Amino acid sequence: MPLMFTRRIDFPMVDLAGIMYYPNYWDLAHRFFELSWEKICGINYPKIIHDLRLGFPAVRNQCEFLSPLRYGDTVKCKIWISNVGNKSCTWKYEFTNQDNQVVWKASVVIVCVNLDTFESIVIPDFLAQSLKASSTIND
Repeated sequence: MPLMFTRRIDFPMVDLAGIMYYPNYWDLAHRFFELSWEKICGINYPKIIHDLRLGFPAVRNQCEFLSPLRYGDTVKCKIWISNVGNKSCTWKYEFTNQDNQVVWKASVVIVCVNLDTFESIVIPDFLAQSLKASSTIND
């Protein structure tokens, strides 16, 4: 089931052309990713990192820029999980502006790692169950 988040595009996020600087799309996506964990799994991302010593680095990123976001625009992010494997899962993003125009789409494959060894590990069952329950069959 997709989650929805909304945020205004602030001045520090834009370049001299007045449009959002392209790395900031990925920064926003990651911020929404972090917020999603509490809604999906009932645990916030800092606890996952600090207490559980789990990390979920990206191993594959793809995106498509469709239309610029500008200073003062409102970005709406639809975020969902399209696939959950044993050690990895795929997160999808769709950003729209205040006029509901799709401006950016992305797909990110993340892998579960032990932060003490940085070795990939099986996603712990209590997280995997929640991730699978929230994932979409068709996207």
